[in-house]
Amino acid sequence: MPEATKKKTTIPSFRETKGRKKYTMITVYDYPFARLVDRSTAEIILVGDSLGMVIQGLELTNPVTLDEIIYHTRAVRRGAPNTLIVGDMPFMSYQISPEQALASAGRIIKEGGADCVKMEGGAYFAPYIAKIVKAGIPVMGHIGLTPQSAAALGGFKMQGRTPAEAEQLIADAKALDEAGVFAMVLECIPRGVAKAITASVGAVTIGCGAGPHVDGHNLNAYDILGLFEKFVPKFVRQYAHLAPEIITSFDAFAADVRSGDYPAAEECFTGGDEIQKLYPD
Repeated sequence: MPEATKKKTTIPSFRETKGRKKYTMITVYDYPFARLVDRSTAEIILVGDSLGMVIQGLELTNPVTLDEIIYHTRAVRRGAPNTLIVGDMPFMSYQISPEQALASAGRIIKEGGADCVKMEGGAYFAPYIAKIVKAGIPVMGHIGLTPQSAAALGGFKMQGRTPAEAEQLIADAKALDEAGVFAMVLECIPRGVAKAITASVGAVTIGCGAGPHVDGHNLNAYDILGLFEKFVPKFVRQYAHLAPEIITSFDAFAADVRSGDYPAAEECFTGGDEIQKLYPD
C-alpha cells in the first residue's frame, strides 16, 4: 500500500463543512497503528485515556496520567503527520481550575505534538474551555457518557434516558459550543437526543454510540479489528476478528520453535566463509 498523500484536515474546516461531510475518528495509541490510520482516509486520530483500559489492562480510565497521554501522543504524532491528532485530557489534569486546564492542554500540544485537546464535561467546564481556546488551543468537547465520571454516573451506561437528562445534555452542548469547541464527542446517548444536539450547535458532533444523526463517528482501532475481546460495546462494529488469527500465528511460531523448523537456513546469518571455517555449523 502506498504512503499517505492525504492533506491534514484544518480546525476551521470542521464548522465550515458541518452538515455536508461525515468525519471519521479512530482511537489509537502507538506509532504502528498511527501509520496505518495515516494511510487510510480517516481524518482524525484520538489518543484517548482509554489506553488505561485497552493498553494497561485497568478497570477504569482515571489512573491514566498526563505524562502517559503525552508519551503516547508523541508516538502517534510521528506515525501520522497527515492526520489531525486529538490528545485526551486525563482525569484531574484540568478539573482543579481553568489555569490548570490551560497548562495541561499546553503540555499536550507542546510536548505531545497534538493538534488539539479533548475534554470531558458539560456546562460547568465551559469557562475552562473558553480559556484554552482563547490561548489558541483548539478543544474538542465530550458529553454524554464521560468515562472519567463513570462512578458518579452509575457505571458505563447510556445517558439522556429521561427528558430532564436529555435537556441537560442539549444545554451542555450549547454551552460548549458557545465556549468555542470546534467539535464534541457524544457518547452513549439516544439517537434522537444526538440529532437534537447536532441541529442545535455549530460545532461538529462525533458520535460514539449516538446513532446516525451526527456529523461523524469514533471507534477504537482495537474494536474495529476485533483485538480487544474483554468487552465489546453495543455500538461497536467489528470489521475484522484478528484476535483468533493472532493467537493462531503465535501458536504456529511456538510449534516451529519446538520442532526446530524455525529458524530455517535462509533465516540465519553465516558470517562469511572465514567464520564458517573457524566456527562451522
